[in-house]
Amino acid sequence: MHVAHTLNHARASHSFAEQRQWRFSIVILFILCTAIIIIARLAVLQVARHGDYQALARGQHETLEELVPQRGTIYAQNKDTRYPLAINRAYSMAYAVPRDVTDSEKTVIILTSVLGLDEQVVREKISKPDDLFEILKHRLSPEEERRLTESNLDGIHLSPEYFRYYPGGELAAQVVGFVGSDGQEYRGRYGMEASFENTLHGQKGVLQQERAAGGGWISIGDRLLMPAQDGPDILLTINYPVQYEVERILRAAVETHRADSGSAVVLSPQDGKIIAMASVPSFNPNNYNTVEDIARFVNPIVSHAYEPGSVFKPITMAIGIDHGVVTPDTTYVDTGQVVEAGYTITNAEGKVYGKSTMTNVLEESINTGVIHVEKLLGNTVFADYVRQFGFGEKTGIALPGESPGNMKNLAETKRDIQFFTASFGQGISVTPLQLAVAYGALANGGVLMTPQIVEKMTYADGREDSIAPQQRQRVIREETARTMGEMLRNVVVNGHGKRADVPGYRVGGKTGTAQVAKSDAKGYDDGATIGTFAGYAPLDDPRFVVVVKIDNPKDVIWAESSAAPTFGKIMRYLLQYYDVPPTEPYDGPQS
Repeated sequence: MHVAHTLNHARASHSFAEQRQWRFSIVILFILCTAIIIIARLAVLQVARHGDYQALARGQHETLEELVPQRGTIYAQNKDTRYPLAINRAYSMAYAVPRDVTDSEKTVIILTSVLGLDEQVVREKISKPDDLFEILKHRLSPEEERRLTESNLDGIHLSPEYFRYYPGGELAAQVVGFVGSDGQEYRGRYGMEASFENTLHGQKGVLQQERAAGGGWISIGDRLLMPAQDGPDILLTINYPVQYEVERILRAAVETHRADSGSAVVLSPQDGKIIAMASVPSFNPNNYNTVEDIARFVNPIVSHAYEPGSVFKPITMAIGIDHGVVTPDTTYVDTGQVVEAGYTITNAEGKVYGKSTMTNVLEESINTGVIHVEKLLGNTVFADYVRQFGFGEKTGIALPGESPGNMKNLAETKRDIQFFTASFGQGISVTPLQLAVAYGALANGGVLMTPQIVEKMTYADGREDSIAPQQRQRVIREETARTMGEMLRNVVVNGHGKRADVPGYRVGGKTGTAQVAKSDAKGYDDGATIGTFAGYAPLDDPRFVVVVKIDNPKDVIWAESSAAPTFGKIMRYLLQYYDVPPTEPYDGPQS
């Protein structure tokens, strides 16, 4: 019994020791786990998120403020002054500090009445006791600002903010564009505002300085200041009075002929500067968000290519004369049609002219006549010259969305029919700007210029960066250009361009009445036409190239009745506005 008792006691002691050892191990394990967790947490705080907490600590005694630059102003020229087309205008923003609002019901009623806000929205915004800032409305009108100030509501404040404003309204709107929001930030949209966005908006600055617990600046603390750099001002080549008058004349033409739309561009042929660029219908960039058809934002002179029709014939004739295959007096016999590859090409209204000179071809706008020139040139030579004139590629103007046009029909030189139709402006597409630049080469002695829309940029420190005119290449000889000027003069005097003439001045140019290609199928829309007139003056020293395009006029068919007289009115104004001396005797009235 004694032995058994001793054995049981030994077993009990051993069991107790095991329990103590197990409990001790648990405690040690718990301590180790706790230590690991603490170490891991410290590692996260001091290593992985060191930067976050450092920034948080710094934020408690430092202020970091982003300094916003002023956007550059866009100007048009006005003789010796400048006219602002896009400026920064100060508006008031209404905002609430909800915790400071003392009378919620009164505040809701007044804000709803004065600012025209939804009652429920206002109630939700001011019912946040811990909220320090809630925007109520941007761009308050002067009346809203006055009434809100007089209300003297606790917790409701006004703050200045700057937005883009366009003093001219619709004036040159498709050239200038607008600044709009994409839901996150305001950026330039369309026109100059878009193409010069990175330049106009300037560079943001930073102000970083220590502050005391009460929020005041610590004058002897560290301070970092990187001033904002305002965007440069841009002076366009556009002339404000000319732009205004061109838009007025063009708008009247579109209304008179009940046309779908119209465009006009005025270019200085010697340097390629754009003096005016107008399209109707347009839009008011101050109210861009009310425009239902966003197609109005697009500048059709730069972006919309179309089949130009007979206004392209002088290009074909210039190529023929420059290459030496024809002269103004070269004759051929017109039979009224050309048959090629199963197609029959006729003259307008099926007319037959018989024996005709190349001058007659342009005067009467004979399709078969320019086909005759193209045949003498050959397809390869013709295509090379057309490319030299800049067709089929972008002009390089500093505006967004430029179309290169379409010269694909000239890619396969074995398809004669496509070259024949291209010779009189069908089956190819160009922009009004490309036409103006090409006619500029005819006017200036044969040199293709890059169209220029920016005159200079002026920076905040007073520096000026003037833009120099750029020559692209010579496309025809000076003698060819002079010859073409005389031939185009004959078109105005004896041909279909009579209504484009300006008494007292030698004006040259060409009409073009083109069918409208279907957008969703092959062929052309029945009854729809586009009238174009392109020309320049005075012929002895050309100052202005003008291209006018009237889309689908309802009361007339031919360009000589729509685009030509519109051209004449614009050219007459230009010659008088710039005090260009008359180039030939004229005793009659000037208007």
